[in-house]
Amino acid sequence: MIRDITIGQYYPAKSILHRLDPRVKIVCTLLFLISLFLNKNVISYALATVFLFCVIKLSKVPFKFIMKGLKPIIMILMITVVLNLFLTSGGDVLFQVWKLKVTEEGLRTAVYMAIRLIYLIMGSSLMTFTTTPNALTDGIEKLLHPLNKIKVPVHEIAMMMSIALRFIPILLEETDKIMKAQIARGADLESGNILQKAKSMIPILVPLFVSAFRRANDLAMAMESRCYRGGDGRTKMKPLVYGSSDRIAYAVTWGYLIAVFLIGRFVAVKLWIF
Repeated sequence: MIRDITIGQYYPAKSILHRLDPRVKIVCTLLFLISLFLNKNVISYALATVFLFCVIKLSKVPFKFIMKGLKPIIMILMITVVLNLFLTSGGDVLFQVWKLKVTEEGLRTAVYMAIRLIYLIMGSSLMTFTTTPNALTDGIEKLLHPLNKIKVPVHEIAMMMSIALRFIPILLEETDKIMKAQIARGADLESGNILQKAKSMIPILVPLFVSAFRRANDLAMAMESRCYRGGDGRTKMKPLVYGSSDRIAYAVTWGYLIAVFLIGRFVAVKLWIF
């Protein structure tokens, strides 16, 4: 399960998405996530499916690698589906289990919420798969640059976000090593009730926190030894410049968002007429 968490990882490949400006990927990802919340109809989600799978194809990231990142959220996904299925009322009753009723609106909401959650994870993960942490930092800093005028420490915020993303796979790998070491020493991490499983996590959490603080201290010392003093006066070895492919990506994503919005309005008007 630990190795199935792929968020924050970078997948090296030679694709159009990898060559795009990080600002384009950040903005386009946000637009895609917004599009998932605009409408609740089959046509909109079909268009989102086509758009997402075309982007995955262009990224050259294996589909199995992307789907592997969905395994850790299966429990959250099931809870979300069950709650929406039985607690949402409206429409005809399809069937009833004891006092719990499943209605048409509940079934529709549960399906849409499941698709929305899956696409949220896949869309946001695709951005980190195709963008290095350094490029992601530069993109966030450049997008938030206007906030410098109101004394917001943009560079420091971008640096913290990048370090946090970079530490996710490192800490997951460290957790996996500690768990294997404890199992080799005879620790039982699977059997028992919830309280016993919680107690068995203590031998894992303590060395994990110690290792995390040690890594953070080493990183701080390395940054200080290289005379890091924040973003004031810093220059870029590779300044971000928009190219023709970046403008095309913006146009395609905005076109997709407008299409989803118009489809939602058209479907709503058509349903209201009939």
